[in-house]
Amino acid sequence: MVLHGIAVFQLFLLLININNLTLTVPTITFRRDQKKKVSKAEIHRTKRKSPSVLYNILLFKPYGVICQFSDTEGKQTLADFGPFPNDVYPAGRLDSDSEGLILLTNDGDLQHSLLEPKFEHPRTYLVQVEHIPTEEGLQKLREGVIIEGIKTLPAEVELLEKEPRLPERPVPIRFRKTVPTAWLQIVLREGRNRQVRKMTAAIGHPALRLVRYAIANLTIDGLQPGEHRDVTEPELRFLQRILGQKNTKQRNQQRRSF
Repeated sequence: MVLHGIAVFQLFLLLININNLTLTVPTITFRRDQKKKVSKAEIHRTKRKSPSVLYNILLFKPYGVICQFSDTEGKQTLADFGPFPNDVYPAGRLDSDSEGLILLTNDGDLQHSLLEPKFEHPRTYLVQVEHIPTEEGLQKLREGVIIEGIKTLPAEVELLEKEPRLPERPVPIRFRKTVPTAWLQIVLREGRNRQVRKMTAAIGHPALRLVRYAIANLTIDGLQPGEHRDVTEPELRFLQRILGQKNTKQRNQQRRSF
């Protein structure tokens, strides 16, 4: 059958030559897909170009604001309190129902140090809870409580004698005459999801209001909800020492217009 097919094809070519016919054969082009699929691992391995100007900005995130720049839930975002440089991102997040300090930065080394658990930098929270915790309950928080099967790291916990001076929240907490409240200052060296709320709930004291007061040596002092300012050079050098980073020149250059 194969030989027969070849003979027929040779006869076909002979007839073309005899009759001076021109055979036009369509050209088929096989096109390679120009889009190359890149795995997430390859993306992470790609080294980002270092920014020419490093920005480090402190923002007092208000209650009800989601800790991102794009709106997906019909709520206010960080972008509503700018303008900010296009390449800054929060080094650590707060839930929409939590308030307080956010550090916006485009410094990859600084962001890595603040997010990497091994550095264990302090984070200070002021939390209002239902009822007044006993010393036994406070000691449990200090030593660590079990959250989702994992014990929290030791924490510094203090029952405040007076209510801290904080701006009024736009949505007041629920108030019940029969339920007293107390304020705690909690210093953590880890950052698990909704950790402070889960810790106080674990000892029977649900959180009513939560404010992140400080990230290491940086605080919300002098800021009102929605306000922001640049990190000063002395603040940045002190933060680097806390994180064990080497001092890099021009890490916090004066902000230019954007």
